[in-house]
Amino acid sequence: MNTLPAAPLPTPSRWLPLLLAIAIFMQMLDATILNTALPKMAADLGESPLNMQSAIIAYALTLAIMMPLSGFLADRYGTRKLFLGAMVVFMVGSVLCAAASSLNMLVVARVIQGMGGAMLTPVARLTMMRAYDKSQLLNVINYAVMPALIGPVLGPVVGGYLVDYASWHWIFLLNVPIGLLGLVFALRIMPDFNAPGGHFDAIGFALFGAAAFGLSFAFELITHPGAQLFSILMALCGIAALALYWRHALHSREPLYGLDLLSVRTFRIGLVGNLFSRLGMSALPFLLPLLLQVAFGYPASVAGWMLAPLALAAIAAKPAIKPLMSRFGYRRILVANTRLIGILIMCLALPSADTPLWLLLPLLFALGAANSLQFSGMNTLTIADLRSRQASSGSSLMGVNQQLAISFGIAIGALLLQSFSHLNQGHSLHNAFRYTFVLVGLMTFASSWVFARLHPHDGDNLVHKVADDHPA
Repeated sequence: MNTLPAAPLPTPSRWLPLLLAIAIFMQMLDATILNTALPKMAADLGESPLNMQSAIIAYALTLAIMMPLSGFLADRYGTRKLFLGAMVVFMVGSVLCAAASSLNMLVVARVIQGMGGAMLTPVARLTMMRAYDKSQLLNVINYAVMPALIGPVLGPVVGGYLVDYASWHWIFLLNVPIGLLGLVFALRIMPDFNAPGGHFDAIGFALFGAAAFGLSFAFELITHPGAQLFSILMALCGIAALALYWRHALHSREPLYGLDLLSVRTFRIGLVGNLFSRLGMSALPFLLPLLLQVAFGYPASVAGWMLAPLALAAIAAKPAIKPLMSRFGYRRILVANTRLIGILIMCLALPSADTPLWLLLPLLFALGAANSLQFSGMNTLTIADLRSRQASSGSSLMGVNQQLAISFGIAIGALLLQSFSHLNQGHSLHNAFRYTFVLVGLMTFASSWVFARLHPHDGDNLVHKVADDHPA
């Protein structure tokens, strides 16, 4: 880990947490606002709505690949300079997205947008960690992450209304005024921390990035007619790159992600569980707006409002999470909750176009609350037993793993939907959605076996005070 500068740190501005809030808000808004716009965007770009997953996957995959660079670049060039540069890149990418006239152009623009977005939140969070004393940090971070809860509520709703009453281009142009506000605040109040001389594992970064790209691109390619052979080739290349990274990490003095992380049992189980259980949950925000708009014929604004209960229930469930974990333990909660989420996803196969929308609300609220419990449980358990020297790289790997799960989940959801729609040609498209929800739900249900490998008292140090508790 890099050491802090020896000179006394200046007192940070009381507005500094607003920078992290803006960064998180932009990233969360951008991750959710696109879902309700896909059918209208597809019509304008001359594509099928079932082929639009590339625009979401490209962004999530770029975040996953570029995130490990953020700490090194911040140390080398300074947190302020990197944040300003990342914000400019993010805004340029947003304008290019709005100007895209084809799906390929949109995907390239989303990659550029993701290159900026990958730096924003990690660098802003790193600045908070260096600017504030540990005793202040929890309150500061809690204040700053509130937009992470608000963004998923506003994203689909705002996206739906912009599509119905303006145009989908404004979904991306909305980032420009928010980004300009972030630039003004950063120029005025953001400190410039750096720690030159740190080592960066460039070989490990290249191999790990190649593995992530190869595996994600393989899932994406398999949905295109005639590209199955190339998809298999990309998957093999991704697996080979992962094997080479493993070999490199064994012999490197300072690898990008040390293999000693995997020797921590709760981290290993949490990482694998995070990946597999998120596959189904990540497909849901992609599939549900398509179901409502393409199969049921509702406008984008209605589809946006129907996604809001997922986020509102997630906020409402937060206070109950720690008492539940304390009462029943991480193992029992995660096993039961993963199965519950799988069953709830399968229940989405039951409604039809004639089903009143209000009947869907209890199901969506239950899914939102269960997802909130799942994410909080998995994330805290994954880093619970890491040593201090492992905390930074372990937290980074967990973030990368989550972005990969999003891209894999959307790709798998799109693959299943397209496959079933081809098998059901001449029949209602709704049947393809039904089969997809059932299979995605079964996948989620089956992933509970990962958490069944936990010990009954794993995670107790997170909910009960013990003598050897680590500081957060």
